[in-house]
Amino acid sequence: MLIVEGLKVEFGGQTLFENVNFIINKKDKIALVGKNGAGKSTMLKILAGVNKNYKGTVTGPSGMTVGYLPQVMQVSDVRTVREEASQAFAPIFALQMEIEEMNLQLETRTDFESDDYADLINRFTLAHERLAGIENTNFEGDVEKTLIGLGFKRSDLDMPTSAFSGGWRMRVELAKLLLQNPDVMLLDEPTNHLDIETIGWLENFINTQANAVVLISHDRKFIDSVTNRTIELTLGKIYDYKVNFTTYQQLREERRLQQLHAWEAQQKQIQEIEEFIERFRAQAAKAVLVQSRIRQLEKMERVHIDEEDKAHIRIKFQPATRSGNYPLTVDSLTKYYDDHLIFENANLMISRGEKVALAGKNGEGKSTFVKCVMNEIPYSGTIMLGHNVKIGYFAQNQAQLLDEDLTVFETIDQVAEGDIRTQIRSILGAFLFGKEDSDKKVKVLSGGERTRLAMIKLLLEPVNLLILDEPTNHLDLKTKEILKNALLDYDGTVILVSHDRDFLDGLVSKVFEFSDKKVREHIGGVYDYLQAKENLILD
Repeated sequence: MLIVEGLKVEFGGQTLFENVNFIINKKDKIALVGKNGAGKSTMLKILAGVNKNYKGTVTGPSGMTVGYLPQVMQVSDVRTVREEASQAFAPIFALQMEIEEMNLQLETRTDFESDDYADLINRFTLAHERLAGIENTNFEGDVEKTLIGLGFKRSDLDMPTSAFSGGWRMRVELAKLLLQNPDVMLLDEPTNHLDIETIGWLENFINTQANAVVLISHDRKFIDSVTNRTIELTLGKIYDYKVNFTTYQQLREERRLQQLHAWEAQQKQIQEIEEFIERFRAQAAKAVLVQSRIRQLEKMERVHIDEEDKAHIRIKFQPATRSGNYPLTVDSLTKYYDDHLIFENANLMISRGEKVALAGKNGEGKSTFVKCVMNEIPYSGTIMLGHNVKIGYFAQNQAQLLDEDLTVFETIDQVAEGDIRTQIRSILGAFLFGKEDSDKKVKVLSGGERTRLAMIKLLLEPVNLLILDEPTNHLDLKTKEILKNALLDYDGTVILVSHDRDFLDGLVSKVFEFSDKKVREHIGGVYDYLQAKENLILD
């Protein structure tokens, strides 16, 4: 369906990848994976026709449609939510208008024998055939169903898009793309602004209705659920696996071990050749053999080893003094923004050592609750911290609070104490900051890099109550696993706001659901909570 041949991309004087070849077939569901900076988003832009700065060809059959959802985009604010989503059918509306205009011409024209009239008849017939191929589509119903599936309330649909946050407006753009249902759908981090329930809805849509899909995502559960093929970008090449992500990881490790054995064998061969050259370099009788060995080294294609998966590295939060039995008790907590009720009469008690999740659709009050606990906003009711509680707080804007004039290394060196100071380079490496990266100023870091750096800072602070609001945003799969392992090892109390099911699975033992202005307690893990929700809907 979409054929990529001999693709080469150069960026900043360096080759990002070259001689890349693959075919996207009808109904392929492809996860595009690789480390940050490997070129995943660049590849999507090339497939979408947005980026033309490459050598090689990207071709498809005539009439093939390609839809693209980037991570960040300019969204329109001149229509209502319903009107903006309905723009998905703009080509169909234009076709209907074109048919109406031609119909008016046919009613008034009298030059029945002219070539121009014959051409009009031909265009009118073809337009009708195109429209007939898509008739009986319930445009308004499809728009409403899709928007509600993506988390909007029916009362939201006739509100202006300008009344919503950037994340919600991105949902409108996603709705438009899903409604168009192109032959090839390109999605760059589509779950970034979605809650757990909406992610489940999107999974079902892709599995049951979408055609070919190529996506980038750091949500392991999501890509495992919707993809059947994994294309890895690494070291300027691609590796194409006809399996889902979890199976790919197993095969990738086998490939890396094979590379390692081949590299070790080659290093031994190189050492033997270099020793021969050094031993006989000065002997005229061996000059021909020496030159032959030198040419052999020059022509040798060196074995490269894929970057090591650092997810097995375990880093621990710094231990803090023991807190009281109940680090957090909340009684009759109610929060309004002006006249708008967010939640009321919330009651909960969290025991020492518990790890709990705050779940629910966006806008139901999870982050607002956290801000109340941190005393950042006014509220009514009672919030009581237990004895000797010291909070470590990771807010969604935590990355913006870093000192931009410090380097990466200096940022961590300021908070590291004792023996941990000797491990700073290793810790930075585990969070994907190489030696050169550690000397960069914070001001030049990307959003994802800043998030990782802010998380490292929190790792090194001695606290006994961690409150983490969307800590996995901008973290890749490897770094999320490192963070999850650190939280599993942590003996303090944890409150997590997250929509990442794979991250929460096995980590939390209780879920507090924010919905319909209430806070409800669910005992068990995230999948117990989701099953209970599903059972409630079925009942």
